[in-house]
Amino acid sequence: MTDLQARPLDDAQRRLHAVLNNASVAIFLMDDRQQCVYMNRAAEILTGWTLDEVVELDRPLHDIIHHTYPDGTPFPLHECAIDRAFPEHNQTQGEEVFVHRDGHFYPVGFTASPIRDEESQTIGTIIEVRDISAEKRADERQRLLVNELNHRVKNTLATVQSIAWQTFKGSDAETFERFSGRLTTLSRAHNVLTETAWARASLRVIADAVVDQVPEGRMSVTGPDIDIHPKAAVSLSMALHELLANARSYGALSREGGEVALSWTATPAQDDRTALALAWRETGGPAVVEPSRKGFGLRLIERQVTMEFGGTAKVGFAPEGLTCRIEMLLPQLPDPVALEPGRDYAHG
Repeated sequence: MTDLQARPLDDAQRRLHAVLNNASVAIFLMDDRQQCVYMNRAAEILTGWTLDEVVELDRPLHDIIHHTYPDGTPFPLHECAIDRAFPEHNQTQGEEVFVHRDGHFYPVGFTASPIRDEESQTIGTIIEVRDISAEKRADERQRLLVNELNHRVKNTLATVQSIAWQTFKGSDAETFERFSGRLTTLSRAHNVLTETAWARASLRVIADAVVDQVPEGRMSVTGPDIDIHPKAAVSLSMALHELLANARSYGALSREGGEVALSWTATPAQDDRTALALAWRETGGPAVVEPSRKGFGLRLIERQVTMEFGGTAKVGFAPEGLTCRIEMLLPQLPDPVALEPGRDYAHG
């Protein structure tokens, strides 16, 4: 290669080196022995090791910065998701915990991708890593705040329940039971939402909370498991509670052999929202007669769905059993929150 040919190559290498060293994300290049052959300035700051020191050790990078689990047990190379990108020839990404040169552990987010030659043979790995300690601390603070809020709300609901008991004492026991059941339903909805820091709730979990209160075999549930907005989760929890209470007192669950079928469909709608159609159908109960006036529970279902979501809730009083159909456009979910590592939040 002539000097004229070498100069553009040198200039390109200098520019690439400048770009990599200016990057805020740590970048490592690994060879086919899974040893580090390059790390940018951010990687040196992240790990506490310089490239020269790492190269001199002549060991896989895993054995230098990722050799031990936080509990002190050894972390063998073959268990490492990052290094798996090389033998499996596939990109891997996720979260891990690195060991700094001074011995402290710190969480990182990573993406590891295989490097291939002209024949598509894997000859190394490029790894991008960033320190997510601040994110984890923020997530922990948020979790503590949400738990504290949930605790205070539940205490408030318990206080309201106590006041109601004193107020209703000596009067209609059924009225108190209905009021108490509504408070309990609100408390259950709060518990479900606390699991995801009030970001979303599983519709299947909400439905299962109703099924758990019904004798086995007397209620069926069908529909895709979807995540819904917290506001919709509370409203649907209350609606299903009212339908269940009515079925127990007057409908299919008030006599032996009566059954309830709950089903729903979810279809894409405008603005990346979801159209939910939920149906409640009772069979095998006493003959249904349309009441001269609707009670609080049925009015709550109709008004809440209409006023809060612009949807519709239609209650039918066919002789063979009460039906209810709720159609609504679900609110968009909040931005995704950082989830607890190792836990499967996927639905569907």
